[in-house]
Amino acid sequence: MSSFAPTARNASIGTLAVLYTALTFGVATTPAPAEAASTAYYRAELAQPVETGVEVVRGTAWSCKGTVCVANKANSRPAIVCQRLADKKGEIVSFKIEGEALPDEDLAKCQGRI
Repeated sequence: MSSFAPTARNASIGTLAVLYTALTFGVATTPAPAEAASTAYYRAELAQPVETGVEVVRGTAWSCKGTVCVANKANSRPAIVCQRLADKKGEIVSFKIEGEALPDEDLAKCQGRI
């Protein structure tokens, strides 16, 4: 009996250590909402604020808050992704792909002005 007690105690301590490490690692690697917005593939600035939340627009999940919507990379060309969002959310003031602005001509197409 005396040899079993230390083994069980050591196993419990080991299990708790692994659990604590896993939880700590998960918290450390989960991005905060503001950080997630800054690392999104697409970032759209809208002319008018929209409801806060997540909405799927033609296969792309957009997370919107105020006048900003962000999303991960989609399968379509950026101009098409922009146009689909504009159809759903309204006028887009700027549209960025990995921090680079969509060219003015493509933004105009996105808005249906060309």
